[in-house]
Amino acid sequence: MEQSLAALAGLVAGRVVGDGSVVIRRVAPIDEAVAGEITFLTNPRYAKHLEHCQASAVIVAMGGAADYAGKSPIAFLEVGDPYIAFAKILQLFAAPQQFSRTCSAQASVDGSASLADGVTVFPHVYIGAGARIGRNAVLYPGVFIGDDVQVGADCTLHPNVTVRQGCRLGDRVILHAGVVIGSDGFGYAGRGEGRVKIPQVGIVVVEDDVEIGANTTVDRATLGRTVIGRGAKIDNLVQIAHNVNIGEHSVVAAQAGIAGSTKVGKHVTIAGQVGIVNHLEIGDGAMIGPQSGIPKSVPPGAILSGGIAAAPHHEWLKVMTLLPQLPKLWNSVRALERQMAGLLKK
Repeated sequence: MEQSLAALAGLVAGRVVGDGSVVIRRVAPIDEAVAGEITFLTNPRYAKHLEHCQASAVIVAMGGAADYAGKSPIAFLEVGDPYIAFAKILQLFAAPQQFSRTCSAQASVDGSASLADGVTVFPHVYIGAGARIGRNAVLYPGVFIGDDVQVGADCTLHPNVTVRQGCRLGDRVILHAGVVIGSDGFGYAGRGEGRVKIPQVGIVVVEDDVEIGANTTVDRATLGRTVIGRGAKIDNLVQIAHNVNIGEHSVVAAQAGIAGSTKVGKHVTIAGQVGIVNHLEIGDGAMIGPQSGIPKSVPPGAILSGGIAAAPHHEWLKVMTLLPQLPKLWNSVRALERQMAGLLKK
């Protein structure tokens, strides 16, 4: 694969500053790139590498060539968002893996299962009764597909993914190693020795273009569906409980936990180690910072942050009671200070 810089500019709606005929064969980091490679610069602190950079071109923000041209004689590709342009160009140069488009004789496939054209099934995959696997899907070794599961077209299930009975994956879904879709929700009635398991008889629906990171778990619904909306991106080691609904194009970072029946809106960002209580609503476009605990619903567009260190429970309750009153207390203290200053002058 090789492309001229001018051709890459057309791909990413960019503008070439310098020689547009230069040939690009690979993408590389700014401190390692050599001739024939393109790199990118989004953070000014990495501009120091330009002086010694051997790349044939650098992706920068619009107007960036004027800022950096004095530090390097190489060509620039100016774009609206250098990181997005980098991603698109990297997709172009990333060599697609070739698959056999066949089902291994070492896989276990129930006779009632249906495999569409172009499916690749590696050794030691299990596909249960009534399962349907869509066109060009790839199932790596160790994948478990339960009875009546539906897997859409162009899906990729990496090693040791589990999709339990009845669950559904849309098209172009990517599940990384160790993902579990449809594990039992954490549902029990009663206490102590009298605890009774509540059967989890619902399913999980993962819509089109979702990507889920390694060792993330999505619990099946107690009744009905747990839903991961179209285009959502979920990181490694995330716990999504029963009957949760993640809205379209939302992002959930590593080690976050979302408790049962919570509804997350569209285009929501949930950072790492966030914990969200059950039965809440997180409004469209909300952003929640790392290590935040969310005890109540969040309005659309809200930006929340502020993880707080653990403390003895009774002290924690006092702190949380006083916290909303701090602005009022602060105003009161300032008013008292002004009064004291006036008395002292007299």
